[in-house]
Amino acid sequence: MKRAYTDEHARAGVHADLPEIETWPNQYPEEYQIEIVMPEFTSVCPKTGLPDFGKIVLRYVPGKRCLELKSYKMYLLAYRQLGIFQENIVNHILRDVVQAAHPVRAAVVGDFSPRGGLGTVVTAEWPPPRRTPRGKR
Repeated sequence: MKRAYTDEHARAGVHADLPEIETWPNQYPEEYQIEIVMPEFTSVCPKTGLPDFGKIVLRYVPGKRCLELKSYKMYLLAYRQLGIFQENIVNHILRDVVQAAHPVRAAVVGDFSPRGGLGTVVTAEWPPPRRTPRGKR
């Protein structure tokens, strides 16, 4: 039996070469949070080639660097032609933000529009939350 989704579909876009996210020096040593919202995010399903729509919210506490907004916007716009699963988008953005700015904390939330009656909300955090061993609460 042939699988509808392949490992190639799952890996699509994960290692894409995207524009650099630039940063600038944070001028305030005390902790504060920055929230950046892209309300009209688009990408492409790697299997069907159909567009995906959603909202991307980045919340981060800057360390020594802050994200430069225009470069972050251009980075997000590069996903428009990229075939990549929604779960991979959120994790890819978080990884690239952490690599660029080295924040104290960061979270990316992808709230994707329903397709076929199902909407998806994906959240990734850095540092990752502590895991509870299975079966323990």
